[in-house]
Amino acid sequence: MNTAPSTPLPRKRLPIGIQTFREIREDNCYYVDKTGIAVDLVQSGKYYFLSRPRRFGKSLFLDTLKELFEGNRALFTGLIADIRWDWSKKFPVISINLGDGVLRSRVELDHRIEEILGDHERRLGVQVLHSSISGRFANLLREAHAKSGQRVVVLVDEYDKPILDNITDSAAALEMRQGLKNLYSVIKGADAHIKFAFLTGVSKFSKVSIFSDLNNLTDITLDKSCSTICGYTDADIDTVFAPELPGLDRAEIRHWYNGYRWLGEGIYNPFDVLLLLRSRTFRPYWFETGTPTFLVKLLTERGYFTPNLAYQQTSLELLSTFDVEGITSEALLWQTGYLTVTHAHELLPGIWVYTLGYPNYEVQTSLNTVLLAGMGLDAQRTFTQRLHLPALLRAADMAGLRTHCEVLFASIPHQWQTNNPIAQYEGYYASIFYSHFAALGLDIRPEDTTNHGRIDMAVLFEGHVFLFEFKVVELVPQGKALQQLKDKGYAEKYLGRGEPVHLIGVEFSKDARNVVGFEVETLSNS
Repeated sequence: MNTAPSTPLPRKRLPIGIQTFREIREDNCYYVDKTGIAVDLVQSGKYYFLSRPRRFGKSLFLDTLKELFEGNRALFTGLIADIRWDWSKKFPVISINLGDGVLRSRVELDHRIEEILGDHERRLGVQVLHSSISGRFANLLREAHAKSGQRVVVLVDEYDKPILDNITDSAAALEMRQGLKNLYSVIKGADAHIKFAFLTGVSKFSKVSIFSDLNNLTDITLDKSCSTICGYTDADIDTVFAPELPGLDRAEIRHWYNGYRWLGEGIYNPFDVLLLLRSRTFRPYWFETGTPTFLVKLLTERGYFTPNLAYQQTSLELLSTFDVEGITSEALLWQTGYLTVTHAHELLPGIWVYTLGYPNYEVQTSLNTVLLAGMGLDAQRTFTQRLHLPALLRAADMAGLRTHCEVLFASIPHQWQTNNPIAQYEGYYASIFYSHFAALGLDIRPEDTTNHGRIDMAVLFEGHVFLFEFKVVELVPQGKALQQLKDKGYAEKYLGRGEPVHLIGVEFSKDARNVVGFEVETLSNS
């Protein structure tokens, strides 16, 4: 990635590609140049759609496009666009930002759209000829083109937020969907008056639901050439931010914040990086800005098997299927940034399989922590208990580990379990067990593949290998979990490491609502 010299610019909010969100220190500005990508898009197409999680710089990229089309060359001195952009023309820009505030009804949505259109009508000197939203928008595009002599640029930010804000109320969400479809459908009909259009959001709703009348959008969400359009690369961290790195563990920065992938190079969340460089302390900054309450509620209601968070295979069609009437868990987790594409392969010609997993340590630990609360565990109590887990594993204290697990499940209120159907599905106990370990960020390999089958969960920790197999029984332990580990020879995969391998068969009882079997056998190469 080419970067611009880190020389100060006037202190104002500038687009990404010109300046980061804000100065890290009062006397330093750092620039990550995305303007080359912007120029490439404009030169190669006309209508684009981009989905990225919150706080990845979508709005700042739209600001970059706005400043380019409005011809503000002074802001791009020394950047790629300075020598590649045609500065002889200026274009009218209509920016529609639906990210501000929360809209709870179609009336509120229509009123907000009317305010936005009204602002642009006054700014561009366009006479209002129609009362309907679609009529006003079409008139605005047509008249702005006529007055300026140049076709119009349309930039839509957070196109989906009114729907997402109401996603738990299907009736309200459907109303929002219709209102937005009414607005966006105008864009295709006004093709003769549009120079360029770019829409961004967190989710990618199906074309049938919102964009059925705008079917000429080019979706660059999983385009390798645009994978670094938002966020920072390793090269950006090592060059642009090099003056801020001394005193910070470079490997830890990568471990905590890198790993988001859209079929291309791994990306760092810029929000995390900038706050780390300012505070000099590792924390889940991005996750803390918005606890995924709706996500946790939906996953727990569905009885989502949390070990699948670390490894889940799916298709592009399922990843892209997101609508009010049907939201797959995998699509929701991926589009909101809690899972990322870790691998893609072509199984057969044209049949691609995408493997999802955590992007990094921040997401793994934070997401599993809130999911534990969603599954009925008290957050403070489980946090306090979790602090003892590393010592138990380090000492291979199996008796202590069993007691630890029993206390964990005993802490779930009886009333919660009896009133929540998710406590009855077989994966519930294994999900709690897995998320309890994953919330510490340990090296966990759920559904670990061997030549004999899949181990339910492998944990590698400080010279020890722990292999877990889970079974659900009625009341009396049956010993089948440990026996399966032995019969399948699951330990063979790890014996070559020269470390003790602990086979642990865990049996849960729905009736007792706790661990009733905890058998251990340790193998050693000595």
